[in-house]
Amino acid sequence: MADFYNIVDGQQRTITFALLLRTLGADGIRFLEQSLVNNPHNIRNIPSNYRVLERRANNIADDRDRKELLDYIQDHCELIVVITDDLSEAFQFFDSQNARGKKLYPHDLLKAYHLREMNDLDVDETEKIVKSWEDLDQKELSELFSDYLYRVKEWTKGNRAWELTEHNIHKFKGVTRHDNFPYAQFYKGAFSYADMINNSAMPFVSGIRNLKPFQLDTPIVAGKPFFDYARHYFDILKDIQNNDKYEGYYINDNDIVKTLNLRTYRNGVGNRITRLLFDTAILLYVDRFCPERPTKADTEMLDQFVVFAFIWAYSLRAQYYNVSWLAAQNYIMGTAPAGVGVKNALNIYKLITDADSPASLLSALSDSIVPLPVSIIVAKKDNVEEKEDDVYQNYLHYFKVNKFMEGEDED
Repeated sequence: MADFYNIVDGQQRTITFALLLRTLGADGIRFLEQSLVNNPHNIRNIPSNYRVLERRANNIADDRDRKELLDYIQDHCELIVVITDDLSEAFQFFDSQNARGKKLYPHDLLKAYHLREMNDLDVDETEKIVKSWEDLDQKELSELFSDYLYRVKEWTKGNRAWELTEHNIHKFKGVTRHDNFPYAQFYKGAFSYADMINNSAMPFVSGIRNLKPFQLDTPIVAGKPFFDYARHYFDILKDIQNNDKYEGYYINDNDIVKTLNLRTYRNGVGNRITRLLFDTAILLYVDRFCPERPTKADTEMLDQFVVFAFIWAYSLRAQYYNVSWLAAQNYIMGTAPAGVGVKNALNIYKLITDADSPASLLSALSDSIVPLPVSIIVAKKDNVEEKEDDVYQNYLHYFKVNKFMEGEDED
């Protein structure tokens, strides 16, 4: 009599592997003759997966190539089977194996969630979306969500932002097609309108700019829009961080950024934190006030904002010997340890989102950001005029020329 085993771990992979062999022409796969629990997931997913694999196999036009692939799988691929007759031992093994697995990053979990919201799309479109996502540098994509998008979402609300984890990724799940609350209908309607306009001939015929279907401080629409959202901000952040003279639309040949890009200001935790504050402030400004193709007037306003964003972010760097995340969060929240007077500690992100125009924002920043007395600056001040390859070597030079350094030692 043949032995029968229950699969504790690996049922989905085993079924998929058996379906693949079947589509390649293998016969007599007894495993596929077994009955499975009759639930909606099995009824829907197994036939669907088989059709996908069958289409892929049919794309192999040459029968010899299909047979070579089948032979390779049967003769060279190995399946490790661990058998135990103790049920508790089986589940203990399952737990220990899965605990050793590589932990998924939050953006991977979000990818899985939003893919489930796309079950109305055909397979080809879904595969195209997934490929576009996976073509992005995954480390940079992870940093986009954890270092930039998550923190901006929290800071604009006046909250401290520490780390994006599986416990708070709900902030990127957004509203689904089933959500009918008025706020959800508003955001879905706004996205749908922008998407409809941008995919019509209207921008081309009328000469109007494309409409931005996203805003950093508003909910995401779940499903396909999430992947468009990720690509949208991935590209904008790349543009902001690229100071090339001729490429990009936002930051081009900026003298302040040339200095900040020096190796001395890119190394160390404190420098990286300060630069992140600077970049996220510009990202939020661009998101709120810059069109996809900025005009000269848009660019001039942005250049003025970059100076304020720099003075704000690097006032933190100038006043601390060591910048920690605690110091940075206190600075953004406008608080500081008792007895410590820190200049320019304010939530610039809320100022940006509260402003109704670039002009009103620049006016508010002009009223809020003050010069630093030389006496409280702990950074090195004796080489502010030093240049090399036409780049100033000390960021305090831009405090001085923009009149944000005061005291007898500034001259």
